[in-house]
Amino acid sequence: MIITLATRTVQADVRVPQLIAAVPPSVPATPNAAPDSLTPQGTAVTRRKGLLKGLASWYGGIFHGQKTANGETFDENAMTACHPTLPFGSLVRVVNTTNGRSVIVRITDRGELAKGRIIDLSKAAAEKLAMTRSGLAPVVLDVLSRGDKPNEGKH
Repeated sequence: MIITLATRTVQADVRVPQLIAAVPPSVPATPNAAPDSLTPQGTAVTRRKGLLKGLASWYGGIFHGQKTANGETFDENAMTACHPTLPFGSLVRVVNTTNGRSVIVRITDRGELAKGRIIDLSKAAAEKLAMTRSGLAPVVLDVLSRGDKPNEGKH
């Protein structure tokens, strides 16, 4: 779908009505649904056919060598990630929307993410996305396959 918007200069005291985004046909209209800003992560998270948008962070250092929530030993040099709800073993393509770089990670860990974040990546995955310096990056997640282990364990 392509949407074209025209812009114009307006006086400071003129109110410009906000555009209302069209709801995709696959998403039922629920007038009493909580806004995205009230999601469990506390962030505006966009969901559509397995696609998620939000902020990614990364972890390593003191967690290297520790047990992850699925029982594996965390390796900061592996292409893995922590996600609060995706089943262990899920494969997720993570695209840094700032620079277009992408990486595929496997969900091995669970935990509460800091406010505003949707995934916590291993150091190696963050390096591939060129986000280790900033610590955070806007990303799009595309769930390629769901793992076979349900949401077990806590971080």
